[in-house]
Amino acid sequence: MLFNTLNFLLFLPVVIGMYYLIPNRSRWILLFVASCYFYMVFYPPYVLILFAVILIDYFCGLKMENAKGFRRKLFLILSVVGNIGILGYFKYSNFLATSWIDFSVFAHFKTSMHVSDILLPIGLSFHTFQSLSYTIEVYRGKQKAERHIGYFANYVLFFPQMVAGPIERYNRLGVQLRENHPYAYENIAAGFKMVLYGLFVKMCIADNMAPIVNAVYEHPEKFSQLSVITALIAFSLQIYADFYGYSTIALGAAKMMGINLMDNFKQPYFATSIRDFWKRWHISLSSWFRDYVFIPMGGSRVNLFRFIINILFLFALSGFWHGANYTFIIWGALHGLAYLLEYGVMKISFIEKMAQNRMVKFIHGVKTFLIVTFIWIFFRAENMTNAKQIIHAIIYSSKEKITPLLIQWWVLIPFLIFIAVEILIRKNRIDNWLGGKKVFLRWSFYFVMLMCIMLFSGIKSYPFIYFRF
Repeated sequence: MLFNTLNFLLFLPVVIGMYYLIPNRSRWILLFVASCYFYMVFYPPYVLILFAVILIDYFCGLKMENAKGFRRKLFLILSVVGNIGILGYFKYSNFLATSWIDFSVFAHFKTSMHVSDILLPIGLSFHTFQSLSYTIEVYRGKQKAERHIGYFANYVLFFPQMVAGPIERYNRLGVQLRENHPYAYENIAAGFKMVLYGLFVKMCIADNMAPIVNAVYEHPEKFSQLSVITALIAFSLQIYADFYGYSTIALGAAKMMGINLMDNFKQPYFATSIRDFWKRWHISLSSWFRDYVFIPMGGSRVNLFRFIINILFLFALSGFWHGANYTFIIWGALHGLAYLLEYGVMKISFIEKMAQNRMVKFIHGVKTFLIVTFIWIFFRAENMTNAKQIIHAIIYSSKEKITPLLIQWWVLIPFLIFIAVEILIRKNRIDNWLGGKKVFLRWSFYFVMLMCIMLFSGIKSYPFIYFRF
């Protein structure tokens, strides 16, 4: 079920109402049924895959808790193999098959390998990583195994964040799902603010940027350099507004039930370095890779050569997590290279001191945005050929007839409102910032958001980009 649909706007208040009408001991049943329904709207049979993930990690967690030595490690291995195996089959089997077929053509030998018609379950990468974090923490002795399978199932299935995060840890979300959350007007109000703002960001910013981006990426050779560059900036805005909008709605829907999800974004385009960007962008994924990949590999407490390898591997793996395509691997690896280059430059003492100057910070901010915007090419491009076409179109003007890039002037109205709000709430969140304002300002904000959604929403509604991961 998409957040930006009438179905969800009817579904959410019904669930919230029932949530507060029934006793706490029965709420897990409501959340389980609601979450299953929410997911099955997309494609009903694939909920069975999530049940498989739940069963594997639930039983591995139970067996692991009291096991010792190799037996304890064995159950962790079973959990990792089970989760990665399911993710690998649905997300990467066709990529591996295609790569092998391409290699066989290059090496001039025959192969019986073929590409299957496999539909990727929505949000599978998020489910597996969230569930894996639980078993890893049980293995480390930092988390007690959950004995109630219903509560554990809701941890994996919790409908506000089940398909695109944030990727929560069990000691945060699992605990809250057990607690009794009495009705509180403050939670409903805060959640409403976030849901409303999230819908505005998605429908008025992301969905208006999408046609511009799609037109250029489909036929980059038909557009001028300026049009292509405009489309690159538009995609930077689109993907941020799309994912940030989803996350804000997810936080708001959970908040209405008294459940606090972690903030997944902190104005990433205000970042002054690639390192700073990844502290602000998709924070739950960055922290997951840090805790379960980077630190176990030695983190930064290794020699320089090993540190470089760790960073490049981490970013390339992060790219591969996003999609089964070489473009995503390159996208991640380029972020790793940019990170390492900045790391080396900042080791020069006088440059490090200069970085504290406000003007220098502003220049670093612009530089970081431009780097991130360029690297987004590989994230958005359908394949390497498409990425090369975009880069070629930036460098060389087309000698053929140039197609005008159609941008409606009224798109600027919600865009300017969005920029103004983001500047005003910098280092804050919309519900916290707005909650301290006077009644007139709050209701003026609601009115402006609703009017923008009704008047300036994209002509076409687009699925959330991160649903396909």
